[in-house]
Amino acid sequence: PAFRLFQREFLLGYLPALAADWLQGPLLFQLLQSRGFLRSQIAALYSCGFASNVAFGLVSRVFVDRLGRKKSCVLSSGLCSVSCLLQLSRDFLALAAGRVLAALGTSLLFSAFESWYIHEHLEHHDFPAEWIPDTFSRVTLWNSGLAVAAGLVAELVAEGLALGPVAPFLVALPFLALSGILAVKNWDENYGKSRSCSKACGEGLQGLFSDPRALLLGLVQALVEGILLIFAFLWTPVLEPHGIPLGIAFSGFTAASATGSAMFRRGVTGRLRLQPL
Repeated sequence: PAFRLFQREFLLGYLPALAADWLQGPLLFQLLQSRGFLRSQIAALYSCGFASNVAFGLVSRVFVDRLGRKKSCVLSSGLCSVSCLLQLSRDFLALAAGRVLAALGTSLLFSAFESWYIHEHLEHHDFPAEWIPDTFSRVTLWNSGLAVAAGLVAELVAEGLALGPVAPFLVALPFLALSGILAVKNWDENYGKSRSCSKACGEGLQGLFSDPRALLLGLVQALVEGILLIFAFLWTPVLEPHGIPLGIAFSGFTAASATGSAMFRRGVTGRLRLQPL
């Protein structure tokens, strides 16, 4: 019962932040296009976010460990909230700042929350390490459902209620606020080992190049992520001229992704016992 209570408190703080992140995806290109920007300008705004994510990703772990993981989770919600509000602007620089803040908030979203949970699970509550996958399998299941729902909600508020493509960003704000409030109210603070950024990056590079398999895995993952980022930019201008509802299409993409993940897990752990190459 103590573990289930702790797990529930974590999910209540984490899942609203994931829902807000998904809500910002379906209509971003359409929003920027409605502001009158050329495709090359929209590409530049996307690139601002991607570059910021890469740059901050190198130091995010050190930053989170020093600032505190709970504070980093709250900061993630704050940065993403400001980013959503900046989408109301028609100024290019303001929107570029919004993309940078969104990238910083997303980097924290996918580093601070899980780090906080693992530390609390093992160090504070002394629960068995074997129970950690149970929590993250629940996160994966809920995250898939939230992704599909985000596309439907975005389509509903933008087209069904005729509020425009900025509406999903405004709908994300209450979820971000809820995540931050619950983290402040229910979570304890914890910190990681204090170390310099150069030392952390050096250790990472040493580990990467000391094992050829790790380097190969990193290269394959980088190629896959590159394809997904190109797809994230191109899918809206490809589908929009055909009158396809973008929110529904987004839900279809995420549902297909969740189905593929489920098929992989079943193939590896089920009767087939397939082995990844």
